[in-house]
Amino acid sequence: MEQGVFESVRYAAVCQDCGAELECWGVHALVDGRLRWDVESTCSTCGVAVMVCGGALPAERREQMLSEHGPAWLRVSTPPKKGVVIMRVLRTELGIDLADARAALRRVLEGDYSGTLPEVERVARALRRSGIAAAATRTRSAFGQGLPDGV
Repeated sequence: MEQGVFESVRYAAVCQDCGAELECWGVHALVDGRLRWDVESTCSTCGVAVMVCGGALPAERREQMLSEHGPAWLRVSTPPKKGVVIMRVLRTELGIDLADARAALRRVLEGDYSGTLPEVERVARALRRSGIAAAATRTRSAFGQGLPDGV
């Protein structure tokens, strides 16, 4: 079983019970091959505690996560002749059509494919299962510059 990948952000929201500001912790995770968004919050005014697990990552929290943690970049060390395999993985993992898969492939090969760490690691794992050497890294790099040690 592969290890989970997690990133978290803290943000404020309004308590649904008393209207006070409450502190929320959101965790974006890759667990058992699936992306998930979990939120935990407790109101310091009225004491209500809420946990919401397994939802989709909201766009504003994704932007916050990218701003606070920086993007992860997908790095591949595979000759372009394997482009069809990479496109197939991108279509399956991202649920995109052929035209979007071609555009995504171009970004991957140019070292310009990025997202949150859990998002990019999910694609990297799928590529590795398909025989493509791939890694999610915090360092942006162009195609052909190799992968970190151990990949």
